[in-house]
Amino acid sequence: MNRKFIIAWIVILVAWFLGSFLVHGVLLGADYKALGALFRTDADAQQYFPLMILAHVLLAGAFTWIYARGVEAKPWLGQGVRFGVAVAFLTTIPTYLIYYVVQPMPAAVVAKQILFDSLLMVVLGVIAGWLYRGGKA
Repeated sequence: MNRKFIIAWIVILVAWFLGSFLVHGVLLGADYKALGALFRTDADAQQYFPLMILAHVLLAGAFTWIYARGVEAKPWLGQGVRFGVAVAFLTTIPTYLIYYVVQPMPAAVVAKQILFDSLLMVVLGVIAGWLYRGGKA
């Protein structure tokens, strides 16, 4: 781990956390509340919030690590977009499809989850690309 990696990890962590709040707290918040007992109440979820932080720390670290290992001396924007799309296809899209199979989620909510979180992955990929612009880590 070098300084660039640590800085990128922190930037991605903050961006991911804020992006997740925007997607799940703001854009999908009403959809989740309408599903009632399928999700924890805000008060109940608060006791598990440290696990949410831990999850984002791990996600951001892995995201940054994988990007840093594969960055090439090519245009950073294209690399970032490609990486974000790849992560969406590897994680976001299959995860929500699997949840849809095992949880009674409305198809419209799942479609929004896939769309919004996939866009977030692309934004995070662009941020990683910008942080690692100029070639190898």
